[in-house]
Amino acid sequence: MKTCLLLIDAQESFRHRPYFEPARFAPWLASQNALIDGCAARGVSIVRVLHADGPEHADNPFARASGLVRPVDGLRPVPAAPEFIKSRHSALVGTGLDVWLIRHGVRRLIVSGIRTEQCCETTARHASDLGWDVDFVLEATLTFDMAQADGSVLAADDIVRRTATVLQERFARICSVDDALASAAAA
Repeated sequence: MKTCLLLIDAQESFRHRPYFEPARFAPWLASQNALIDGCAARGVSIVRVLHADGPEHADNPFARASGLVRPVDGLRPVPAAPEFIKSRHSALVGTGLDVWLIRHGVRRLIVSGIRTEQCCETTARHASDLGWDVDFVLEATLTFDMAQADGSVLAADDIVRRTATVLQERFARICSVDDALASAAAA
């Protein structure tokens, strides 16, 4: 089964958000890079998806004018990766990514990137609903603490556990970098 790694929103914009946590970033980057290296070594297609939206001003980190809608510093170079720009949570909305995947015979997606519970989870659910098999590599997704409506903080680790719980056996196979690479090699 032809597999493709999706690098979702692994972009410099996040370093310029007030919630950015360098301590969470380093382990994610190591896992993300291991996944990139492993996929590249196995000939797995790699696609980069970047997020751009909001006012087109240099002070908006998600505006192209900011210069931050680019791969995050420290991310491994990706050989000849197609790149899609999205403005919605799902990488499959309005980008042409779905057409590219179909044209290239991709049947399994490896989902990784930034905001575990937002763009990564939304893309995984959407892809599953459209018929793709999805491996969700939890350690290669990154999120941050979030404020709840009552002002209390929901810890990033709790958000990650929640995402794993709601995706597992419904929309995706929750797996490690090694598990995803083993499946890609077997395909």
